Amino acid sequence: MNPELPAVLVRGTGLFAPLLVLVGLCLWRAPRDREKAAMIVGGAWALLTLVPLNLYAVRAGWWTFHAEGALWRGLPVDLVLAWALLWGVLPALLLRLLPVPLLAGLLVWIDVLLMPLAEPVVVLGRLWLVGEITGAAAVLIPVLLLAHWTRRGHLVHARMWTQAALACGLMLGAPLVLLEAVPDPETAFAAGQLLLWAGLPGLAAARELARVGGGTPLPYDPPRRLVTSGPYAFVRNPMQMSVAVLYVLLAAMTGQPLLLAFAASVPAFGAGVADWHENARLTERFGADWTAYRSGVRPWLPRWRPWPGRARGILFVDTGCSPCRSLAVWITLRGPVALDIRPAAEHPEVLYRLTYELPGGPRWSGVAALARAMEHLGLGWALTGWALDLPGLRNFVQLCSDAFGAGPRPARRPTDPAAL
Repeated sequence: MNPELPAVLVRGTGLFAPLLVLVGLCLWRAPRDREKAAMIVGGAWALLTLVPLNLYAVRAGWWTFHAEGALWRGLPVDLVLAWALLWGVLPALLLRLLPVPLLAGLLVWIDVLLMPLAEPVVVLGRLWLVGEITGAAAVLIPVLLLAHWTRRGHLVHARMWTQAALACGLMLGAPLVLLEAVPDPETAFAAGQLLLWAGLPGLAAARELARVGGGTPLPYDPPRRLVTSGPYAFVRNPMQMSVAVLYVLLAAMTGQPLLLAFAASVPAFGAGVADWHENARLTERFGADWTAYRSGVRPWLPRWRPWPGRARGILFVDTGCSPCRSLAVWITLRGPVALDIRPAAEHPEVLYRLTYELPGGPRWSGVAALARAMEHLGLGWALTGWALDLPGLRNFVQLCSDAFGAGPRPARRPTDPAAL
């Protein structure tokens, strides 16, 4: 008997068995859009977490790999892909049949049965069940939760942040690891700042889709409303633009010319498949509104001033507060686009901080409201506002402003007896 046959059978069966199950489920019932989104997110999470998990497992002695060919850093690529299918992509479809707890138990049970059968390719150590439990906690459970939330349309902000992290890992982190491209440590701090500023429009755009549109960047989990605010008031493809700029910067920092090819592929893909698909779907969903937006905002070259047809914002300012009045004057002198500045006392509710609203949309207050208002001034001020609105930084600046006398205070109508 050919001594290589068992290894061939293990690797072939490991890859094609979950693939055939996946194809069968898709043929049985074609995936809906939200299921497709769940499959993409689940597969991406599994792939990005299984690789470091297996590298650590080998180091910790949970299990080792004994294979030849199709290896990356000692890991059989086909088995990692098979595991990503089993624990990443399949759960999105299997949730049709089982709830999250039962499906989690079933998949772990199947994996516990299959792992010993993977010899001689996978040789288990004495504590391999520790690795199994770690994998379930770090890979399978998050995948099931993400798939469940995506299928139901729940926790849009959590899904958006997860998608942003996965996009960063797959589109930026993975190429750098595969190319073994490392920025110069002496310029790491300056490089990090450049990368942060380049990525801000893309991150702000993803947050805008969730906060204003109620959706995510995935085409199968789109916003329910046409989003023309935030970075979309300046450029039509802010996320793709950010990725292309990041590739160019990383190519310069690492000396890897292949990253320039990645940068060129982004607008090529955007001008081809993505733009064609996006234009057809958005025209069908939003009609004349999308046509007007498309004609007023360029796909790649940002406007210096926001598009006048963007969603109109309202900034409520307490006229009884001297610093607040000064801030309103400062904003007015810069000719804001599509922004109404009104006395806070005119609001039907009692406002305690500077407040920004989009009609029919969400509300921001304090430092976040100022950050939103800055988007109406110009691209440079908008970048500053997107940075200011980052979680953590926004909270720190708000605490500082409160400490220096800009804390919450009620803005009431002059006729309100409580204001006398």
